[in-house]
Amino acid sequence: MSVMSGLEKLKSINPLVIGDIMLDRFIYGKVERISPEAPVPIFRYDHEKEMLGGAGNVVANITSIGSKCDFLGVIGNDPEGRKISNLLKEIGVHSHLLKLNDYPTILKSRMIAGNNHLLRVDHEKRLPVMTEVLDRFSSILLKAIKGADVVLLSDYNKGIFTAETTRMIIDICRQLNKPVIVDPKGMDYSKYTGATLIKPNLKEFGEATGRKYNPAGSSFHDEVKAGAVQLMEKYDIANLIVTLSEYGMLHISRKDQVITHIFTEAREVYDVSGAGDTTLATLGLAIGSGMKIKDAMRLANKASGIVVGKLGTATVTFEELCNAWSGDHSKNGSVTNEQNLQDIIARAAGNHQSVTIVSGSFAGLTAEMIEKLSELKQGCDKLLAVITGSAEHSLAKAVLASHVAVDYVVEIKDWDSFKAGSSFAASVKDVNIVDLDLQA
Repeated sequence: MSVMSGLEKLKSINPLVIGDIMLDRFIYGKVERISPEAPVPIFRYDHEKEMLGGAGNVVANITSIGSKCDFLGVIGNDPEGRKISNLLKEIGVHSHLLKLNDYPTILKSRMIAGNNHLLRVDHEKRLPVMTEVLDRFSSILLKAIKGADVVLLSDYNKGIFTAETTRMIIDICRQLNKPVIVDPKGMDYSKYTGATLIKPNLKEFGEATGRKYNPAGSSFHDEVKAGAVQLMEKYDIANLIVTLSEYGMLHISRKDQVITHIFTEAREVYDVSGAGDTTLATLGLAIGSGMKIKDAMRLANKASGIVVGKLGTATVTFEELCNAWSGDHSKNGSVTNEQNLQDIIARAAGNHQSVTIVSGSFAGLTAEMIEKLSELKQGCDKLLAVITGSAEHSLAKAVLASHVAVDYVVEIKDWDSFKAGSSFAASVKDVNIVDLDLQA
């Protein structure tokens, strides 16, 4: 299967995500002075947004790519739990949520001033012993796994993955011949025995093997191979992928014990929040679709590279994946969505780059329009093309994304309403906005 044809197949895969879900709250404001009461900044609140965090971010990435998804996890019977339930419904996720009365839903609140992350406040309590809800858990587990093409375990070490529950999940997956991919936590991998693939980062891998690794060292591959083989043979794990931050990621299988190392493409890093979730989501969809592990790694590497260029816990879209995979370095254009527009503008502002947004229906692109784009690009660092209206714009998106002057392409049907929103209006006060239809 070619990777490009495999990309389209990602949308037909039905993964099941099991894991520790939480609510991420981002509180935005400004810091303009220091408190007279203590040497601390005064944070002036502006607005906030809430999104799925933890295993929920894996789910959000899967649906953003365009696949349907099932989710199994635990929440509290509280407002935050209800918010998580509603957010899952909004993105079309079929969820199996165990609601516990004496357990508070995990909430992580972050205070952001400009582009600076000032503080994070965590509201959490370790999950009660899972044996208390094991009957409820097991009753929905078999049915959920039967309907899945691939099962992803997102372990944030919050209590859902005990030795008993994790073994139960993996045993059912093996009985039903379902690949199970684990994003692990902790030093003890015995509970992951029998997994198809585990995906630790280098720090987690070092903790699990009791060794330290230097990606820049001459013996790095040999040392990783020794540690990986040790883990895989001890715990009957078929494959291991270690993510290496700026050094990319590497894969080794228990069968042939050959290392495949994919290096990260150089790019601007804006925020690493959620990059591991994006990697897990992309790997799961790709492997579930039958893609070779090497190609799945390359795709996941590109996906994580996209999200580290965004502010906050972020997701990758199908269009962004296709655009990144095309490998066409003769252009800069990237197709994205309206949710990422403010993040792109904020990133440019943080780098002291000027931004121009050119909007229009782009119906029947003409030579004059193309010339106008080149002219606008000469006067700014970043040129964003916003396609407006309700018509089908596949051709316009493709042409604009391939235009050397255009940095980002985004489709927004009701541009006037979106532009008038208070949050967006505040973010574009220094942005030049040009209506191409009026210029014609």
